[in-house]
Amino acid sequence: MIRSLAITMDFNVLHNVPFEELLGPNIKWYWVDFHNPSEKEALHLKEHFHFHPLTIEDCFFLLQRPKMDHYENVHFFVMHAINAMTLDAEEVDMFLGSNYIVTFHLHESREIEDAWSRISEQEHLRNEGHIYAAYLILDNLVDQYFPSVYQIEDQLDDIENNFDAESIETLMKHIFGIRAKLLKLRRTIVPMRDLLYRVINTDRIEHLREQLVFFTDIHDHLLKLSEMIDSNREMTADMRDSYISLNSNRMNTIMKTLTVITTIFMPLTFIAGLYGMNFAYMPELKWQGGYFGILLIMFGIGFGMFAWFWKKGWFK
Repeated sequence: MIRSLAITMDFNVLHNVPFEELLGPNIKWYWVDFHNPSEKEALHLKEHFHFHPLTIEDCFFLLQRPKMDHYENVHFFVMHAINAMTLDAEEVDMFLGSNYIVTFHLHESREIEDAWSRISEQEHLRNEGHIYAAYLILDNLVDQYFPSVYQIEDQLDDIENNFDAESIETLMKHIFGIRAKLLKLRRTIVPMRDLLYRVINTDRIEHLREQLVFFTDIHDHLLKLSEMIDSNREMTADMRDSYISLNSNRMNTIMKTLTVITTIFMPLTFIAGLYGMNFAYMPELKWQGGYFGILLIMFGIGFGMFAWFWKKGWFK
């Protein structure tokens, strides 16, 4: 699907203007959006707009790292949206010219739809020009990162509180799952942060300096998101190490208890095995009170070892 939005010299908005009329003297700036175009529709990128073949190739070669490339009369941006359900990156491409923007995306984009609606409905935004429209797209993309990061922070709080009294094994699975989600987000947010850093420090985009404060604000948001992700990754690492230490300590306690019990029964097992051999010439077998005597000796040994281990603090 291809749709167009043109702003006239008196800042009125025109929708679905034919490509030939977009270059008319009454058009101040315009925006063309390609949403999952067919092969025939995609030819307009080459035949009408004459974009560089490498940029057109990049539009269909998914997924790339967010970047900005400068060509003779157009600036090409690769940006990433985040799927709220899977946290996978979805590519959004943008061509920024002298008086136009062209967006290209294969997936449904709420961020572009929101920017499109705001430009169409609010006259004061149309007056800002196509650079501001590009800012709206970038700002919407970055704003949609925050709910995913906040959701992960809530999950970390639930794990830390552990109101459901889940086992350590279950909590460890949750932690590793969250670390995988954070890695997905980091692969999107950090390159986008680098992209905005390049944008606010470039001198090759005309009229950008007039609205630089808006793009700087986006970069600040990305810095905050990067810090939140790094902080959450450190938190998951600390929680993982704590649970591993707790599990190791629990295992050591169990092994120490079993070792003490085994140590107490070793001499008792030796005595029972010795008198269980049933040789014919064992004089103790003829004792009338031998059975009860051996039991008393075994009880004394067991109780004495138990008392000694208790005094040593092995049962604490």
